[in-house]
Amino acid sequence: MKPNSGTLVINIMNGGKAEAYEGVYQCTARNERGAAISNNIVIRPSRSPLWTKEKLEPNQVREGDSLVLHCRPPVGLPPPIIFWMDNAFQRLPQSERVSQGLNGDLYFSNVQPEDTREDYICYARFNHTQTIQQKQPISVKVFPMDSLNDTIAANLSDTDIYGAKPVTERQPVLLTPTGSTSTKVELRGNVLLLECIAAGLPTPVIRWIKEGGELPANRTFFENFKKTLKIIDVSEADSGNYKCIARNTLGSAHHVISVTVKAAPYWITAPRNLVLSPGEDGTLICRANGNPKPNISWLANGVPIAIAPEDPSRKVDGDTIIFSHVQERSSSVYQCNASNEYGYLLANAFVNVLAEPPRILTPPNKLYQVITDNPALLDCAYFGSPKPEIEWFKGVKGSILRGNEYIFHDNGTLEIPVAQKDSTGTYTCVARNELGKIQNEVQLEVKDPTMIIKQPEYKVIQRYSHVSFECIIKHDSTLLPTVIWLKDNNELPDDERFLVGKDNLTIMNVTDKDDGTYTCIVNTTLDSVSASAVLTVVARPNPPFDLELTGQLERSVELSWVPGDENNSPITTFVIEYEDGLHEPGVWHLQTEVPGTQTTVQLKLSPYVNYSFRVIAVNEIGRSQPSEPSEQYLTKSANPDENPSNVQGIGSVPDNLVITWESLKGFQSNGPGLQYKVSWRQKDFDDEWTSVIVANVSKYIVSGTPTFVPYEIKVQALNDLGYAPEPSEVIGHSGEDLPMVAPGNVQVHVINSTLAKVHWDPVPLKTVRGHLQGYKVYYWKVQSLPRRSRRHIEKKILTFRGNKTFGMLPGLEPYSSYKLNVRVVNGKGEGPASPDKVFKTPEGVPSSPSFLKITNPTLDSLTLEWGSPTHPNGVLTSYILKFQPINNTHELGPLIEIRIPANESSLILKNLNYSTRYKFYFNAQTSVGSGSQITEEAVTIMDEAMASRQVDIATQGWFIGLMCAVALLILILLIVCFIRRNKGGKYPVKEKEDAHADPEIQPMKEDDGTFGEYSDAEDHKPLKKGSRTPSDRTVKKEDSDDSLVDYGEGVNGQFNEDGSFIGQYSGKKEKEPAEGNESSEAPSPVNAMNSFV
Repeated sequence: MKPNSGTLVINIMNGGKAEAYEGVYQCTARNERGAAISNNIVIRPSRSPLWTKEKLEPNQVREGDSLVLHCRPPVGLPPPIIFWMDNAFQRLPQSERVSQGLNGDLYFSNVQPEDTREDYICYARFNHTQTIQQKQPISVKVFPMDSLNDTIAANLSDTDIYGAKPVTERQPVLLTPTGSTSTKVELRGNVLLLECIAAGLPTPVIRWIKEGGELPANRTFFENFKKTLKIIDVSEADSGNYKCIARNTLGSAHHVISVTVKAAPYWITAPRNLVLSPGEDGTLICRANGNPKPNISWLANGVPIAIAPEDPSRKVDGDTIIFSHVQERSSSVYQCNASNEYGYLLANAFVNVLAEPPRILTPPNKLYQVITDNPALLDCAYFGSPKPEIEWFKGVKGSILRGNEYIFHDNGTLEIPVAQKDSTGTYTCVARNELGKIQNEVQLEVKDPTMIIKQPEYKVIQRYSHVSFECIIKHDSTLLPTVIWLKDNNELPDDERFLVGKDNLTIMNVTDKDDGTYTCIVNTTLDSVSASAVLTVVARPNPPFDLELTGQLERSVELSWVPGDENNSPITTFVIEYEDGLHEPGVWHLQTEVPGTQTTVQLKLSPYVNYSFRVIAVNEIGRSQPSEPSEQYLTKSANPDENPSNVQGIGSVPDNLVITWESLKGFQSNGPGLQYKVSWRQKDFDDEWTSVIVANVSKYIVSGTPTFVPYEIKVQALNDLGYAPEPSEVIGHSGEDLPMVAPGNVQVHVINSTLAKVHWDPVPLKTVRGHLQGYKVYYWKVQSLPRRSRRHIEKKILTFRGNKTFGMLPGLEPYSSYKLNVRVVNGKGEGPASPDKVFKTPEGVPSSPSFLKITNPTLDSLTLEWGSPTHPNGVLTSYILKFQPINNTHELGPLIEIRIPANESSLILKNLNYSTRYKFYFNAQTSVGSGSQITEEAVTIMDEAMASRQVDIATQGWFIGLMCAVALLILILLIVCFIRRNKGGKYPVKEKEDAHADPEIQPMKEDDGTFGEYSDAEDHKPLKKGSRTPSDRTVKKEDSDDSLVDYGEGVNGQFNEDGSFIGQYSGKKEKEPAEGNESSEAPSPVNAMNSFV
């Protein structure tokens, strides 16, 4: 026995025989409190005996008969493992026909000639002794029926030979087990093995069923070609009748095995150690089950309880021992033995009677850390007799913990199911019994949970691009997190393309193998969180392959293919292209498109085309590479199916007709020798067609035709096999020539000073000698009437499409003389011009004077100089000058008007106020009315003596004080006005606005009569009395009566009341009187000073 141990060592390495130590051993451990015993330990030496020598006769068997080769191995301990081999130590092949049984015998359901051999050897392997024993070889000779019949024929009569039968089929017969029924007993928890091996020809097939039930799922297995039924971990429920059925084509045989599952004893309730204090009661319970039901017996300190020392506190009641008012001397070790014929159970239970004050085994001030909203378990492991009561307190002076927010376990542990931040603190555990009291403190810290606030997201990425997964975390400041990235729940590949950052994972140059689920795991000492995202790598699909042409017909063929890998992006479309190796080798054309779910298509074909096809797959990422071309398929020739398109007949010169068409493409020819039959005849004149056959061209010229006459034309395709269907006819015309005559009866009606309307008679269509395209009006300005100046003549052209006989001439200059003529236009060009027609435009209002300058300012005078209008638009009658003073608050004074003769170009204004700003309004007039005005401002100078006095005064102290007082007074007045205005007082804004208004648009008194109405001399359209200019400083004109459709092409615009064409003659906007140059010039400080004086 080992020192300080209960281990017994038996060593026979240095001599001795194992048989000397064979027997049953049991260990007993004893002290002053009692004795405990172990289970029985059986020691038996292993044995590997030799086979007994026996004389083995050769086995001679007819072909098709069954055969059993017996092994009968020697009985060893433990039993040997059996297998069959030949002299070359090769395992003999086994099958449904030849197999080894559970007893080691080799069974032949039927023998075949190839089974003949002399080295069937059975081996027994004893694993414990590491030895293999060999049986003597067994010889088997199989006689084929043919040779057997020859042998019998030499010794038997003809009648006997006639009765010899060849190999015959036989219905199944069971070789093992024998009979129709058998029984099998197995112990609970063991493996149940049932075997059926049958003879027959053909070789029978075995099937297993359980009568009245199903074979247990997940525990049933078939071995040895279904000849062995294996059920693991059997229980009483597996008892019953199991039937094996052997069947071949001639019939069946069956055997029923009645299985009974017995059970060695097993625990229901094993006795448990009992700690009692003096005077307490207790029980020991020993309950076991088995089949048959086990017998329960008790021992005390290894001695049957019936003969053990008596204890008045003890009472045995079957499987229970009851203790009442125990004393310290009642301490003992009790053994419970449960046994039946299949085994036994033995358990020790220690009854210890103690009187001990409480002890707490949990270390003091132990720190517990948990995450918020998780349970917290605070240990208070204790010991004492009687069993102490446990109470928990929080804090130094806290009250006892109670309520649903706490769970108190029997082992003293305090559980806080949902810990919160305010659960942090010191907790005190108190253990007390009648012998004493003890307490212990532990610490609890509740931490913030670790969270992933930015989780990785699902990504779909194209191949060879970059992708990044974010994993941004938030954690308790006292915890140190670690971040781990996984791919498909494994470590990341060892690849420099994977870059792990603080908050992200980046994968460079993504490839297909990077597809998968990426998980970010954040670990702390207290918790762990994770988030996953899937990366899908997409790319253009791989090209289709295995193209095959089937069902070849003259005009159709079926094409099929196998799609390539779609690379995680579904294929939406297949594009089928074809190459015509006969007409356009190397050029691929679109044939058709089919949905991505389709892998076959029926294609329409054209004759005389050497087809090759290829397929392109398309997904959302793009198009695949084309597939390899299919085999070539040459279709037969045929007549053309169609004729040339876009047939036209247009003459290039007056005496020819050029017939053109779009030639057929190569595959449209349908056969060799493509030509065209061109036919024509004069419409409504010829009855017979003139035809010519030309080569594969696209033009034919017919010469010697009349000028511009209609022809009926048709072009028909033909090849070596015949003509295409009859073509449709088109109308063409021979060549055009210039028109012969000019339009007549040209009349001009002047509407106003800028607009005129021209009329003409149409020319006869026969004289046009072509397609009538319209009329052109040439017009040009001869001279301005007052100037009679000669300059370069610029002709203007207006084109009027179609057979129109009138048009509008916009943008004319007033008071001018014009000439015009009209010409007819066809596809060849213009015809002769009509005689020139002269017309004049009336006067209009002039433009503004070209400039206005104000010079030589003195104390009371100003000199004005001006230039005549750039466009007088008539005879100037006079100039109108208006002016008015402007004070320092920009208020306008009275308006003065002066009329100046038209031949003047300057004027000196006298008797003006010194140091005063004036605003001037200046325009020119014709007999029609006033033109646009020009404005200017100027200031008269101040007296030099007065200026010197003012300077002297300004340097005096009293003057400075006076000015300050005046300024203060003005400030007070302004405040008063502001208060009155806020209270609703009237503020004269309207009057100031009226004071600044343009005198040209101010409403005048009715008795004044000067500006009461304005009317145009041409249109007589009156303006409303007192109307004002809009805010955009433009005067809205009434719409013209003339429709824009009356004007020639290229004219787009509106017309003023006088007919001027705004699109071409737009003048500058004139400044309004109230918005003169005063806004850009500040008042003179001297003027301001004068206003105070």
